[in-house]
Amino acid sequence: MDSVTGQLLIATPGLTDANFWRTVVLIVEHSGEGALGLVLNRPSETTVGDAVSELHRLLDPADLLFVGGPVQPSALIVLAEFQRPDDAALIAFEDVGVLAGHAHDDPDAGIGRARAFAGHAGWGPGQLDGELERGDWILEPAVREDAFTSEALRLWQTVLTRKGGSYALVARMPPDPSVN
Repeated sequence: MDSVTGQLLIATPGLTDANFWRTVVLIVEHSGEGALGLVLNRPSETTVGDAVSELHRLLDPADLLFVGGPVQPSALIVLAEFQRPDDAALIAFEDVGVLAGHAHDDPDAGIGRARAFAGHAGWGPGQLDGELERGDWILEPAVREDAFTSEALRLWQTVLTRKGGSYALVARMPPDPSVN
């Protein structure tokens, strides 16, 4: 299967795994070795300042820390806009990528907007390909505002509505369709 780096994975209504129910995942890297993504619509109740005060040069300490996925929940990943994309550890799309571990020490790192994530979503070799073939996920190209939206809790509905057609109908589906 072709790489889906830079794409959004939108959980289908049938994906009932609690880690991914109604999530939107930005795929940061996808190769034959597996895939790494960040859940964009799961803000935690913890602020960046409470969790990692060392990031005060890049992020407002009052910003919420996001839950990036179930893998390595104690690890921190910063997704950012880069003035020089070569400075990123990984680029997902355009100039949006993952900050290298040492970059938060550099006040002139050339970073625009940034968001911190605890943990990430990960797939082993061929695992994501199988989930895509099974129809667990809907693909949509990522746009900058998806990564840094101020309406994170509405992102699932927003992206499906943008996709249009029958996906826009799915976006309006209640969490429990049996009550409809």
